[in-house]
Amino acid sequence: MKKTALFTPFFAVITGIGMLLILSSCTGSAQAATVEQTEIIEVESPLVLSLTASVAIPEYMYFAGERTTFDRFDRRERLDRELNSFTYFHSTTMLLFKRANRIFPIIEPIMREHGLPDDFKYLAVIESSLDPFAISPARAVGLWQFLEATGREHGLEINAYVDERYCIRRSTVAAARYLRRLHDMFGSWTTASLAFNGGMGRIRTALNEQRTNEPLDLWLVAETTRYYYRMLAMKLVFENPQRYGFMMQAAHLHTPIEFTEVRVTQTIPDLVEFAIQNGITFAQLRYFNPWLRARRLPVPAGRSYTILIPTRESMYMRPENIPAHNPNWVVR
Repeated sequence: MKKTALFTPFFAVITGIGMLLILSSCTGSAQAATVEQTEIIEVESPLVLSLTASVAIPEYMYFAGERTTFDRFDRRERLDRELNSFTYFHSTTMLLFKRANRIFPIIEPIMREHGLPDDFKYLAVIESSLDPFAISPARAVGLWQFLEATGREHGLEINAYVDERYCIRRSTVAAARYLRRLHDMFGSWTTASLAFNGGMGRIRTALNEQRTNEPLDLWLVAETTRYYYRMLAMKLVFENPQRYGFMMQAAHLHTPIEFTEVRVTQTIPDLVEFAIQNGITFAQLRYFNPWLRARRLPVPAGRSYTILIPTRESMYMRPENIPAHNPNWVVR
């Protein structure tokens, strides 16, 4: 019914123009002798050739098991801003689905293992656009955008040769532990997510100074205020992409990559040579192991590292054989 209501005026205009042209052609012969009496109808071309509809906002939704309602104007307008933005930022949002097909299968089991609600995978989407190489202006790094001090605090090794903030698996473990710690501190996943972005000290101070226990009522910097609503919007789009106009086939998504894990216990003096010996290029080694930050890898006594070597079969998978991580993402 909505589609009919939207398109009927457009077709009515086209039909009207067609009828006028037909009538003009039928009476053309009678007026041919008197050119002065001929009336020329000029039709102005439309400036916009596609329809843009504002996205409906739900009455409420759940994130990490916690309910947020949108009956109050400010919450409704904040979600409205983010949901419409993701809906019509087509190329960027489409790329997020493509990347998620490769990244989500890696991070979801880790999150479950550490007792983190599944919805927090959307935090990674918002933090880094699922780009393990992402670097913010504040020098936050990786999929979960850890600052150097916070990364070290949660067990990540960071030096000239190794930076585990870039490691998808290790950084996800650190993020899960950090979010669990924040939840234990505040008793709320909503507050924990705001503290992950804004810092636990800043959120705790804001709750005390503004005398509220409701994190979404806090006056915070714009980035942190928008943060939670961006996650909500991303969840809505990912759970029902066709509703928001994203029509994809599995072949359009990024290929999930399978790996052979190589455990390294001794220093590798030349990672280029190491890559060649394992049947891949140095560029491929660095792409799938972004935590490697130099041309060599010193391994201290008693320490070991796991390097991922992509299998040839998954690297050369044919598009028609690419599996969709979530069947709801694709149309058949």
